[in-house]
Amino acid sequence: MTFDRSIKIAPSILSADFANFGQEIRAIEDQGADWVHVDVMDGHFVPNLTFGPPAVKAFRPHVKTFMDVHLMISPIDQYIEAYAEAGADMITAHIEAGPHIHRTVQAIRVQGVKAGVALNPGTRAEEVEYLLDSIDMVLVMTVNPGFGGQKFIQNGVEKVRKVREMIGDRPVHIQVDGGVDTNTAPLVAAAGADSLVAGSAVFKGGSVDKPDVYGANIKAIREAAQSAL
Repeated sequence: MTFDRSIKIAPSILSADFANFGQEIRAIEDQGADWVHVDVMDGHFVPNLTFGPPAVKAFRPHVKTFMDVHLMISPIDQYIEAYAEAGADMITAHIEAGPHIHRTVQAIRVQGVKAGVALNPGTRAEEVEYLLDSIDMVLVMTVNPGFGGQKFIQNGVEKVRKVREMIGDRPVHIQVDGGVDTNTAPLVAAAGADSLVAGSAVFKGGSVDKPDVYGANIKAIREAAQSAL
């Protein structure tokens, strides 16, 4: 993946049809998705339970773009190898998920995949500053992690702005996850985000039989974000 700061739409397949993941992934990519975002939850770090490594391995053959695996799990280090082997292109770990986030980042790097660090709404932007030379992405959560369809938390916009200032000219993406739609996409894009995770805002109203709806939703979010640049 060549680094650039263009707007990338990363639909979260947590909002897809669970009985039809392969076709859903192919549909969103055909309709303009830049990345495929996989939300992994453990029922412990967050109050939900989703995809283990076998599920991610099953998704991999269908993903032709970039598989962005967001691990909302704790402990995390002992599972990194399994998710890397399952086919993740990037693994994002939460700074709050363990006591040694730098060690976690190193463990991701050893697997030969890109490394991201996520910040919960209550975590200060400055907590990630010392890692910026070691990572490929900062994920700013704009909802409390664990469920899709939540309302956007406004303080995330200022956090994105602070992270962007700290990054400077480093080749580090800023991703926003939570409540992203045509109303909030311009706010975070103007603040410096370039990767926008959207679940219900992409999948609403569409299906594998009506994939053009996914395309229209992706296009609308992208155009809304680009309008702020």
